[in-house]
Amino acid sequence: MLRAMDSAVSGLRSHQNKLDVLGNNIANVNTNGFKSQNYTFKDAMYQTSAASSGGARDADGTATIGGTNPSQFGYGSVQGAIATDFTSSTPQYVGGFNASINGSGFFITKAANSTVALSGDHTTQANVEADSTILKNANFNYTRVGQFTIDANGYMVDANKNFVYGYQPTNPTTGTANNISDPTSYDETRLVALRAPAEVSADGNTFSFAGQALQLKSVQVDNDGIIKATINNSNGDAMNVVLGKVAIAAFQNQEGLAKAGNNTFNTRVGDNTGLLTATVPGGATPSLMGGYLEGSNVDLAKEFSDMITTERGFQANAKLITVSDEVLQELVNMKR
Repeated sequence: MLRAMDSAVSGLRSHQNKLDVLGNNIANVNTNGFKSQNYTFKDAMYQTSAASSGGARDADGTATIGGTNPSQFGYGSVQGAIATDFTSSTPQYVGGFNASINGSGFFITKAANSTVALSGDHTTQANVEADSTILKNANFNYTRVGQFTIDANGYMVDANKNFVYGYQPTNPTTGTANNISDPTSYDETRLVALRAPAEVSADGNTFSFAGQALQLKSVQVDNDGIIKATINNSNGDAMNVVLGKVAIAAFQNQEGLAKAGNNTFNTRVGDNTGLLTATVPGGATPSLMGGYLEGSNVDLAKEFSDMITTERGFQANAKLITVSDEVLQELVNMKR
């Protein structure tokens, strides 16, 4: 068989793979938080018919035999890398209980309700590494889409019905319906599914999360990740409360994340994401944009131009197969 036909077959396969990636990008042009992918080619193996030679010299350094470059036959192209483009897209204002991360980072969600104990120390390398391992073993889902609601049990959930995780205040304080005092600190040693308290004392200084959650009203998320709502205290009076602060996950190498569908990403111990930290918005961590949702970062102009060049590449490889077939047909016709 002709090497050209083998090369063309590999070219068809790799160009088809790129069209699959382009098709997925275009299909998600209006998917909130979608991150497009880039497909690259690489050349396949080679057969060397003549090796590289540096020639020869005599004792006084005079060249006696000239050098030659290698002669090689290639066997087409194969899939290179499929890289995810994590460039932030334009946030779109939709109002309501929604939020967009103003920079890099991810919301932390999970289908199961659990509490993850952490050191809360982001200054000591040993603690950062230990917390990273704990977080990766917790099997969280990470998403850029902050489309939140409060379910019937008082828990903060996303559009996939996953619990949204964050930190509860260490000194919960409340105020009247028109005034609220934010907590001064949050317990970053316990990553929990954010929820409404089961009981709030009349003065608002005592919270209880044991039991059925109270009903919330006027829930909102601030730019610093604080979740605020109106609730009835033990006296039945309306009172503003702070439920907690949304946690933001940051990866040393976010390109190492694996897509898991439903606008979520997964990580695991031993992958290429590097260290994983969970902190609160603000400071070194990007802030939130309340009422906004991040759009797709698919560039239709780029996708269509790539689709045209990929289609032409596919056609060229298909034509090469046709030419190779004609050559083989001529060889068969030589014996009549």
